[in-house]
Amino acid sequence: MKLNQLFSPFPAYIGIDWADRKHDLCIYDGQTQTWTHRTIDSTPQAIADWVTQLRKQYGEAQLVVGLEQKRGPLLYALCQYDNLVLVPINPRTVANYRKAFQPSRAKSDPIDAKLIVELMQRHGDKLDVWTAGCPKHRALRQWVESRRMLVGEKVRLTNRITASLKSYYPQVLDWFEDKHTITFCEFLEHFPNLRSAQDASPETLREFFRSHHVVRKATIARRTEQIQQSGPPLTQDEAIIVPAQALTQALVALLKVILTQLVTFEAEIEALFDSLPDAALFQALPGAGPHLAPRLLAAFGEDRSRFNSAQSFMSYVGIAPVKEESGKKHWVHWRWSCPIFLRQTFVEWVDHARMHSGWSQAFYKQQRLAGKSHQKAIRSLAYKWGRILWRCWQDRTPYNEEKYLAALKRKKSPLIALLAN
Repeated sequence: MKLNQLFSPFPAYIGIDWADRKHDLCIYDGQTQTWTHRTIDSTPQAIADWVTQLRKQYGEAQLVVGLEQKRGPLLYALCQYDNLVLVPINPRTVANYRKAFQPSRAKSDPIDAKLIVELMQRHGDKLDVWTAGCPKHRALRQWVESRRMLVGEKVRLTNRITASLKSYYPQVLDWFEDKHTITFCEFLEHFPNLRSAQDASPETLREFFRSHHVVRKATIARRTEQIQQSGPPLTQDEAIIVPAQALTQALVALLKVILTQLVTFEAEIEALFDSLPDAALFQALPGAGPHLAPRLLAAFGEDRSRFNSAQSFMSYVGIAPVKEESGKKHWVHWRWSCPIFLRQTFVEWVDHARMHSGWSQAFYKQQRLAGKSHQKAIRSLAYKWGRILWRCWQDRTPYNEEKYLAALKRKKSPLIALLAN
């Protein structure tokens, strides 16, 4: 809902330029037509005391508050008060508005707070009012974003462990295909260097792998043979081995914590995802799987009136290209400002989808044959999938590959010829 769709004018307009330690406020009183500037601490108690003062001055009247956060501690603190109508404003909007009237680029927090008030007063038709939405959907988005952050930490730690092992124990990297498993971590804890692995008997090694649920006998035999025939160590310099080994053990301990927590997070996400009515809609998508399906659901949310067209959804997520024209020149580029996690989700899923959808792979090949890079081809495919998925979401109808292929045949799409090859 846009700000100007609510009752207006408000008794007071409040702009907040937030910071880590303090918040600068600008308050425009509609009755006295006066401006007031003040600063409050960012502590929960200071915010609560300030809201209490507003209640004493304006009673239970609705006051509009503009802030440069769509999520974050300040918004979380203010959303619990019924007398405040919150209007998140993109920091770039405020910055560009300031530059339009202050080309000198002079900046101060009180000025930005006042500019936020001016934006709400003059451009309420372009500003959305914050709504809490479904608690389950909001929780799901927090869970999937946190899980993705942990996955990033897992990759970072695995890369650091790999780099450390290369300096004194590179053989172990050839014994294991996956370096981000509990089995790999505990192998390094039991056999922290090449000598300890070589001194272990074949039966000891086989028992270790069996106890860690390595069920394929061929894998156990191959690893045991590689360890026994691993040759000399890379170096015998204790000045290199001892510190590097200590670093590896520290990183392994951190990686084990991440891997354990990922299991917990994934269980929570699965239970929450399955409890939502749109779960089946996103489970039916090709290549979505247990990780990307919840992320896609979180990207769309539950409010189907939020996006009135496929184009508006794709613009919000960031997969719609941006066209610019100036004089005789025109160009198209990737959208710069968008929710990065949502765009990443959509692009990752599209790359997986082409492995499970014939027409998607055909479209990707078509783009590659036209000279586009892998990334540009995936972007084009994401734009095509965006319209399809938006329609499925609006109609609450799971995607059907056969139905879509039949539609392509009716329209005599060139993709059909590529599918036949």
